[in-house]
Amino acid sequence: MSPPSTFAAPQRLLVVQPSWVGDAVMATPALRALRELYPQAHISYLLKRYVKPVYKGIPWADRLITYRTGKTSHQAKAGKGEFFDLAARLRAGHFDTAILLPNSFKSALICKMAGIKRIVGYDRDGRGFLLSDKLLPQKDRGKFVPFPMLRYYLGVVQYLGSTARDLSMKLFVTTSERQAAEQVLQKAGLDSNLDRPASQGRSPLVIVNPGANYGAAKCWLPEYFAQAADRLVEEQGATILLSGAPKERRILEAISSQMKHKPIDLSTQGLTLGALKDIIRRCDLMVTNDTGPRHIAAAFDVPVVTIFGPTHPEWTEIYFARERKVSVPVFCGPCQRKTCPLDHRCMTRVTPGMVHEASVELLTHGKSTAATAGV
Repeated sequence: MSPPSTFAAPQRLLVVQPSWVGDAVMATPALRALRELYPQAHISYLLKRYVKPVYKGIPWADRLITYRTGKTSHQAKAGKGEFFDLAARLRAGHFDTAILLPNSFKSALICKMAGIKRIVGYDRDGRGFLLSDKLLPQKDRGKFVPFPMLRYYLGVVQYLGSTARDLSMKLFVTTSERQAAEQVLQKAGLDSNLDRPASQGRSPLVIVNPGANYGAAKCWLPEYFAQAADRLVEEQGATILLSGAPKERRILEAISSQMKHKPIDLSTQGLTLGALKDIIRRCDLMVTNDTGPRHIAAAFDVPVVTIFGPTHPEWTEIYFARERKVSVPVFCGPCQRKTCPLDHRCMTRVTPGMVHEASVELLTHGKSTAATAGV
C-alpha cells in the first residue's frame, strides 16, 4: 500500500512509542528507517517516562517528550488532567504528522486532541475513525496472525515510502549511563573497566535475567536458573550477575539462596535502566526469559539464551544470529496466558541441562557475526 500523494513530507513529526521496554527496542529499526526517509524533518518521540532510558543517546530523534501514567485511584484522577495537559503540550509543538507504533486507542485520541492532521497507524482497538491513514494488520478468520513486531513497526515506515529492510536493533549508551554502570560495577566489587570479549585474564561475564513483566507464566523456575548458573560457574568459570526490577526481588533472592556459588545481585547496587544497558553491553552472555533485557542484549550484539514458554515466538522474533531459543512443545501452547491454569509444563519441561548446553555453545563459538537480517 502506498501513502496518499496528497500528503507532503512532514516537517514536524511525532512518533508515539511503545510502552514496553522490549517493544521499544524492537521499534529501533523503524526509527532508523524513518530518519533516513525524512532527514530534514524535526522528529519527536512521545514515550512513557520509564522507557526514556531506552532511547537515550539515540541519534534519530530531535526531542524526547515524556509522560507518566497513574496507578492508584488518586493518581488516575490526576492522570485525566495530565492527559489534557499532554494534548496541550503536543498542540504547542505544531506537529503536522503523527505515527502511532502502539495499537492503543489513547495514542490516536491524544494526537487527535492535539490537532495533528495526519495520523498514521494500524486500524486496531476501535480507533480507525481517528486515523487519516489506516494500515490493516494481518488476520485469519477474524484473529490476528502472529507477526514479528520488528516487521510490524517497520511496515508503518514502509507504507510511508521507505525501502528499508534492515531489521537489526540498535541502542546507544550516553556518558552518564556509562558512569552509572561503572559505579554499580564498583559497588559490586567488579572492575569498572571490564568489557567484552572475555580475555584470558577474565572469566566469562554472564547476566541472568529471571523476571518478566508480562506475568508469572513467562518465568522459568528459580531453582532451574540456579542450577544452570552454578554449572556455568563450575564448568566455564563464569561470573554470574543477577538482574531484575524491584518487584522481582523474591525471584532474585530465590535464585541466589539456591546457588552454591553466590552470584552478584545488581538490583541491590542501585541499578537503573540506563546503567543496565551499559552493563549488558559489557557481558559475554545473557540467559533470560522472553522479556525486555533480551532485546537490549541483541541490540548490543550480546549472545543471548532465551527460554520460551506460553508466548508465541513469532511475535517477538528478532532475527538475531547469536540467540538460542530454548523451548519444549506442549499440547496447550503457546497459550499467551499470563498465569498458567494447568501445571506450567511449557516451562518445567525446559531443563537446566538444555539451557546450559545452549549457553556453552554461545560462549564457546559466540564470535561476533554482526549479520543484518532483512524482510
